[in-house]
Amino acid sequence: MKKVLGALLLGATIVSAFIAYSMYTNHSAKQTAAIEQKQAAEKAEKKTEKKKKPVLKVEDLTYQLKDSRTGQVMKEFKPVHYKDKDIYDQEIKQLASELAKGIDTPMQNIKMDANGSLTGGSKQIILKEAELVKNLQNLNTKQLDVKVPIYETAPNVTAASAQGIADVSLASYSTRFRPSDTGRNRNVQLSAEAINNVVLGPGDSFSYNQTVGERTAERGYQPAPEIINKQLVMGIGGGICQTSSTLFNAIDSAGLQVTARSHHSKHVGYVPPGRDATVSWGGPDFKFTNNKDYPVIIKAYANVNTGVLTVDVRTSQHAI
Repeated sequence: MKKVLGALLLGATIVSAFIAYSMYTNHSAKQTAAIEQKQAAEKAEKKTEKKKKPVLKVEDLTYQLKDSRTGQVMKEFKPVHYKDKDIYDQEIKQLASELAKGIDTPMQNIKMDANGSLTGGSKQIILKEAELVKNLQNLNTKQLDVKVPIYETAPNVTAASAQGIADVSLASYSTRFRPSDTGRNRNVQLSAEAINNVVLGPGDSFSYNQTVGERTAERGYQPAPEIINKQLVMGIGGGICQTSSTLFNAIDSAGLQVTARSHHSKHVGYVPPGRDATVSWGGPDFKFTNNKDYPVIIKAYANVNTGVLTVDVRTSQHAI
């Protein structure tokens, strides 16, 4: 009897243990399944959130165009046509051109007064349009500041470097005009005075229009014949092209670098064919650069009595 009761008790214990184990494993499995389900749900939720998050595009952003010298914002720019290369390139080139018009300032050359002192002069300011266009072609979503490349160049002349600058002639050129053409002669005389005693240091640039200025009656310029579209017509300042052409021949003989020159639409009599330099306010300009490693001075003389205009390019003895 004891053996039977012991067997029954053992069996009951085994059954109880099995039931307890089954309950535990079922509970653990449910727990594990719940955890895995929760993790899957969280993963799915994150994936959904990631899909919903907007992707930044260059064309949706607003960029600040900043002056490279000061860091100040010059303009805000939204590149709405960034994906359309042809339209976008045209747009940013136009933008660069418009900004440059408000920035670009020609160099105002230094002059030497009657006492041999240097006077005037102001720096050249240039917005590099091609460089700005390149910056705008390479926008990204992480950097919203765009550098507007602006460069300044001051006249490269000092009192020390200009010592004895008029001592030696590098080249001289003369042209003739009729003393009886009083209006035209006055224009030649005024334009010669404007370029007289201009001093150019190494690398300095010269603009005839900038130096002479606008030719107006208020500034003393007279009506005189000038060539327009192969025709002689009366205009304020007629004759100033003789000064620019004489200047061209002098600086060319001196070996300075011509950077801009245009011909008249018909031959002029005061210089050989092809040796002229026509100019007009708001139109063609005559420009050159002093490519020497020493400064030079422009001397211009218009003798209205003898009808001779002379331009002389000079420098100091020790410079050469």
